[in-house]
Amino acid sequence: QVQLVESGGGLVETGGSLRLSCAYSGSIFRINTMGWYRQAPGKQRELVATITSGGSTNYLESVKGRFTISRDNAKNTVYLQMNSLKPEDTAVYCCNALAMYGGLVAYWGQGTQVTVSS
Repeated sequence: QVQLVESGGGLVETGGSLRLSCAYSGSIFRINTMGWYRQAPGKQRELVATITSGGSTNYLESVKGRFTISRDNAKNTVYLQMNSLKPEDTAVYCCNALAMYGGLVAYWGQGTQVTVSS
């Protein structure tokens, strides 16, 4: 089992910054990839960014150059630094971990609201 706890959401003006944190615990040695997803009201959930155990990253096209995902293994925490925020970034952001148990098993955090005012 893997447990994920997010923090760092909130209300920010257009152009502002926020940093989301996702603290992970449990069977962390099984974690392969971690990522951030978001879901806005009335829209499908979308993958924002991922980071592998080797440090490779991948981003949603619309956040490239503005968002940065990073991982601190000493603190068992994954971060999503969000700069130059836009109203369209408003969503509930959820942390995700893919753990290897024979096949991949997905774990989710509870989500944190990010609201960008125009």
